Amino acid sequence: MQDHPKLDDATRLLADLVAFPSVSADGNRAITAHLADLLDAAGARFWTQADASGEKLNLFATIGPDVPGGVILSGHTDVVPVTDQTWSSDPFSLRAQDGKLYGRGSCDMKGFVAACTAMAPAFARRALRVPVHFAFTYDEEIGCFGAQALSAELAARGLRPAAAIIGEPTMMQLVDGHKGCFEYTTWITGREGHGSAPDLGVNAVEYAVRFTAKLLELRAALKTMAPADCPFDPPHSTINPGVLTGGQAHNIIPGRARIDWEMRPIQTSDADFVKAELARHVAEDLLPQMRRIDPEAGITTETIAEVVGLERRAQNPARDLVAELTGANGAALVPFGTEAGLFQTIGIPSVICGPGDIAQAHKPDEFLARDQLNQCLVFLDRLGARLEAGAPG
Repeated sequence: MQDHPKLDDATRLLADLVAFPSVSADGNRAITAHLADLLDAAGARFWTQADASGEKLNLFATIGPDVPGGVILSGHTDVVPVTDQTWSSDPFSLRAQDGKLYGRGSCDMKGFVAACTAMAPAFARRALRVPVHFAFTYDEEIGCFGAQALSAELAARGLRPAAAIIGEPTMMQLVDGHKGCFEYTTWITGREGHGSAPDLGVNAVEYAVRFTAKLLELRAALKTMAPADCPFDPPHSTINPGVLTGGQAHNIIPGRARIDWEMRPIQTSDADFVKAELARHVAEDLLPQMRRIDPEAGITTETIAEVVGLERRAQNPARDLVAELTGANGAALVPFGTEAGLFQTIGIPSVICGPGDIAQAHKPDEFLARDQLNQCLVFLDRLGARLEAGAPG
């Protein structure tokens, strides 16, 4: 494939974006301001949406006529940390070598954001019949909090574009479904004491282990509840206990313990089942035993994030549009979560299609193949021509 005329521009822009160390915990205000300036210069109309701290921003920009419909190009600007990772070069300085563009976020997913922004002037020069929208969000990596806020704001404003394309790395393949990702932290509060008298305390670690055992029991039960001919791999909802911590020393009865765990449901009924069974187990089995010794003992579960999956649907105009632009004969499923389901829940047909390989994400020496960036630019050019010709769907 020939190099797209905007490939060098997109590569330079990607270098600029990688240089912003927009790790989720640190905020994305600076990178968002830079993107807003670029889109403003291209003639876009835009607004931003801040979180409570003011250090994290969503950016929503529009190019084209002020009419209903259009297509959202969606990407997140936050990245995962590089702490304790061994890189061959500075992770926040783009390095080009052997056709690969190395840097934190190059693949996940600043490459897509760079391609969209680099193409903004070309979109502006076209006589688009419907608009193209740019949705750049915060905190995708820690719970899709930015997209949750943005989707609620779009619904409140009555904005419902005809399609959303989420540019997570799929090697530019069309994807129309993934599981949900629900993340929780469960806190166990017991009573400390001397290890020589275990019956006088409430061992929080012991009850954390029993809670975790229940999670594993429910994980096994979910395997029996898989829908017939489920296309996911594995073909059932899953549970993963990720972290269990507690205690201070060998001879102290631990008074606090914590369990970080996740569930990836393929259907809402599975999540409801797990929550109901855990609530029953805590109320009927664990708490009565704990409170016989200490009435103040407790178990609380904090919801970190419940990001809905992208449901595969028989009718999906976004899938039809991307299939038309890419020539895809079908659509795939992926095991990782994205923001796509959040757009779908407010009535915007959604798919995933973006440059890069998800296998590179979150790793040391993360990279985006230059050819993938080129393919993305070609795809966006075709999208512009399509929106100039008429509305999708």
